[in-house]
Amino acid sequence: MHCQEIGWVGLSFGVPEAPCLSTIPIKSAAFSVTRIRRQLAVGEEAKAELPACDAYLLLLYLHEAHHSDVGPNGALTHIRRYGRGAICLVDLRKGASITLRSSLNALAFVLPRALFNEVAEMSSATKLHRLHWRAGEPDVVLSNLGVALLPLFETTGLLTPLLLQHMATAVCAHLLHDYRDETLRNGVSQSSLSIRQEKAAKEYMLEKLGEGLSISAVAAAAGLSANHFSQEFKKATGYTPHQWLTRMRINRAKEMLSDDKVALRTIAEHCGFTDQSYFTKVFSRETGVTPTAWREGLIH
Repeated sequence: MHCQEIGWVGLSFGVPEAPCLSTIPIKSAAFSVTRIRRQLAVGEEAKAELPACDAYLLLLYLHEAHHSDVGPNGALTHIRRYGRGAICLVDLRKGASITLRSSLNALAFVLPRALFNEVAEMSSATKLHRLHWRAGEPDVVLSNLGVALLPLFETTGLLTPLLLQHMATAVCAHLLHDYRDETLRNGVSQSSLSIRQEKAAKEYMLEKLGEGLSISAVAAAAGLSANHFSQEFKKATGYTPHQWLTRMRINRAKEMLSDDKVALRTIAEHCGFTDQSYFTKVFSRETGVTPTAWREGLIH
């Protein structure tokens, strides 16, 4: 089974008859979305094997679902709950495998890297290196786009291809804007900071994410003075080192919040916040909701 074959997504999820829409929205890279409806009895499981290809798979859940990821050694992760409107974004470079623990009603988007490159060329400020993995987070924008896509599976009108092209571009643009991996340069403006220096600084901050960090220590990891480093880092990324570090801490916190067994105090400590109160304050400022509300959004 290859990613270039029509209908491979339905086959992977055990529903070969699943309807699929595809288009070439910009130049030559294809976009496809498949309506997956896989019914499982209570207690029944089903494995989905996703082939390796140079693309991302985006699942948008139309109804609540539960599944586990399957690691390279065959071990299962804990069962994760995906609420209605939640997403799962998977890099397929090495393929992927999941075990369904409930019925699945979702839209499955196949998004080649080449398509993101074509979309990125339309914006001088957005360059794709890779997208950041997401699992179980609600996304109102993608949920609304998904709802708008559903009627296209029942329509064969002349406007359908054009609408699909516009919506394909909208999906990719949203992912580029909100989900690109900020551990790599985004090409905001010219900077004397080399890729090696930027990478060294970011890796140092990620390694020390749960600790108190000084700008001088981060700058030293890049071999620069604190003032010069701060100025050039912002030119390269669009963020001050402190802003970037805060965003990475919030991203880590979001991942940990998907497990409702982990206490907020533990998350705050693990992500480098001085205490739970400060964690709540920063998280609310960055996301618009408290950590508790974010977690409840994942659960409900």
